[in-house]
Amino acid sequence: MACKCCQCGSCCSNMGNVHTVIEDRGNYTFVVRNAYSGDVKEVRVDPDKIALFEDASSIEDLPDACPFLRFEPSRVSSAPFHGNVAFEGKKEKAWCTVHLTRPEICRDYCCWRLLILDLEGRRAGRVMYQTTFLPDTDELRRLWERVQPTLNGLSGTEWDDAVISCLTTAGYRVRR
Repeated sequence: MACKCCQCGSCCSNMGNVHTVIEDRGNYTFVVRNAYSGDVKEVRVDPDKIALFEDASSIEDLPDACPFLRFEPSRVSSAPFHGNVAFEGKKEKAWCTVHLTRPEICRDYCCWRLLILDLEGRRAGRVMYQTTFLPDTDELRRLWERVQPTLNGLSGTEWDDAVISCLTTAGYRVRR
């Protein structure tokens, strides 16, 4: 399955409810516990992200965010804004400051296979896994309700191509 991170930070919006720092071992090394699985993992702040990690101001208004999520200062970022509801107004690129040693749940997570953008470049929806369609807007939800029955029997590339065709015809942009 193809998956590309757009560094929007949406996936980490509630990971503070999953990952709890249970020990600070110093030298930017921490032990985190997964609240659901009970897994315990040692993580280290990536050497090139120490300065970013030290400034937690970018997540002050996100109390449930992963403790290792940070947004780079907007003056540096050229990242496109994908209109994520959880981060409305945050145009900065999101970073996992422990990316090299991140827990397995973070390694396995894929937020989209197909990213659907509206005319302004904001995220309107996404396709996850094989054919899980998740619209973010009522307009896209209504379009999907009309289109979905026409896709019965399609799978793989054939399904993707049909979905992309329907979406682009309706004025959306789709990123693979």
